[in-house]
Amino acid sequence: MLLSSKKQREMQVIRVKSLLEKAVPETLKSALRAWLDAFDDFDASRTASDALCDALESARAELASDRDVSELAEGILLHRDQLAKKTFWMYGGDGWAYDIGFGGLDHVIASGENINALIVDTEVYSNTGGQSSKATQIGAVAQFASSGKRSPKKDLGRIFMTYGNVYVASVAMGADPNQLMKALQEAEAFPGPSVVIAYAPCMTHGLKCGMCNVQQEMKAAVDAGYWFLYRYNPSKEKPFTLDSPAPTKDYRAFLKGEVRFAALERTFPENAASLFETGSRLAAKKYAEYKKLEDNQ
Repeated sequence: MLLSSKKQREMQVIRVKSLLEKAVPETLKSALRAWLDAFDDFDASRTASDALCDALESARAELASDRDVSELAEGILLHRDQLAKKTFWMYGGDGWAYDIGFGGLDHVIASGENINALIVDTEVYSNTGGQSSKATQIGAVAQFASSGKRSPKKDLGRIFMTYGNVYVASVAMGADPNQLMKALQEAEAFPGPSVVIAYAPCMTHGLKCGMCNVQQEMKAAVDAGYWFLYRYNPSKEKPFTLDSPAPTKDYRAFLKGEVRFAALERTFPENAASLFETGSRLAAKKYAEYKKLEDNQ
C-alpha cells in the first residue's frame, strides 16, 4: 500500500510539473507551485491539495480548449486522493514481530521507506492460546515453557537501533502517557522507518490486581525495572533518550503479582529461584547498558 501510494504521488508530481509548463491561468500556476512546495508536509499538503483541486475546477472550462492541458488537469483531479501526503502504520503483536513474522518486519524496516510499526507486546502468543515466544520474559510460565522460560527476552528495539536510520521507542501508557504521545508524534514526523514497542499486559499474565488495573501494572513494571521506556531518534545529535527513571521497586516483588511468574514458585520452586534471580540481574544490567548508551553519546 505504501509503495503504491508513493508511485501514484510521483505520477501526480509529473502531471503538476507538466501542467506548470503549459499556458494556464496565473492563479492555477500559483496553486500548482504551492502544492509542490507542500508535497512532503503532512498538514500543509492537505490544504494545498484542496486549494489545487478548487483552482482546477474553477479553470476547467478555460482549460478545455487545449486537449493536452485538459488531459493533465483531468488526470490530477481523477487521482485527487493521492495529492495529500499519507501516513502508513502497521499494527501487530509480539508473536508476529519478535518471532514468526520477524523476517518480514525486518525486511520492511530495512527498506528505509517511511513506514511506521506499532508493536503491541503482550510477551506471549495471546490470540492462539498463550504459547511462549521470543518476546516472553525469562522465568515466565507459558505453553511450551511450563517449567519457566529459560532464555532471556529478545531485545527487539536494540536490534532495530543497529540500522542507524530507524526511529525506535519503547513505551507503556500507564507508566508515562506523555512519553507515549511523544514517541508516536516523533515516529510520525521521522522521515524513515519507525518502530514503537508498547508494553501491554493481557489475561494470560494472570494479574493478581485484576485486568481492571492494567494501567497501574504498566507503571509497576517500569518502577521495578521490568520494562524500560526510551526513544531513539537518529535525526537528533544525541539520538538515545532513556525516559525510565532508575528502578525504585523490587523486581522479584513485581513478578509475584502475576500468575505467569508466581505459579512457577509452586510447581518448580528451584527453577523459580534461579530464573527470577537471573531475570533480576539481566534487568539491572540492561538498565545500566541503556544509561551508558545515553551518557556516552
